[in-house]
Amino acid sequence: MCGRYYIDDETAREIERLVRHLDQKLTGAGKRDVFPSGQAPVITGRQNEFAAELFTWGFPGFGKSNLIINARSETALDKKTFRDSIQSRRCAIPAAGFYEWNSDKEKYTFRKPDGRTCYLAGFYKEFDKGVRFVILTTDANDSMKNVHDRMPLVLNEEELDAWIFDDSQTELILHKVPGPLKKEAEYEQQTLPLL
Repeated sequence: MCGRYYIDDETAREIERLVRHLDQKLTGAGKRDVFPSGQAPVITGRQNEFAAELFTWGFPGFGKSNLIINARSETALDKKTFRDSIQSRRCAIPAAGFYEWNSDKEKYTFRKPDGRTCYLAGFYKEFDKGVRFVILTTDANDSMKNVHDRMPLVLNEEELDAWIFDDSQTELILHKVPGPLKKEAEYEQQTLPLL
């Protein structure tokens, strides 16, 4: 499961190198968390070139307040709700890292060991209220297993072209095991009572 991730200045610079016309909202903002139902930058393919666009995170669910933010990579092509989007509207979501909580509600940050941008595999679709995206998840790799049993499907930069443009690679990438990640404990600042 991936319920929140974040973007920092290095991520924004990486996107600028990859995509020529990046929305100016990304740079200079420092670190900002991206929550479900919020807008976030995604990388799509337009006319055989990468494009950066702002989409909303989460497909409308089946109830009024439900939001579908993740889809299992192993079964997404079998789901009517996702099939067409995965086949024709794949995207990559750039993130400096993402968060996960263990069963004791302890928060951890995961990022690439080299500090480079993570690219989370996803797909998108246009709805009445705009374009929305979903992040694909997969079984946890060794970096994640002791925190959570699911994780985002993290792409290497070299896989972006194949994921976004090459339909023949879709199923193979959906079943890949993401590379190792660096795990750090996140400690929420607490105000201690004065004695």
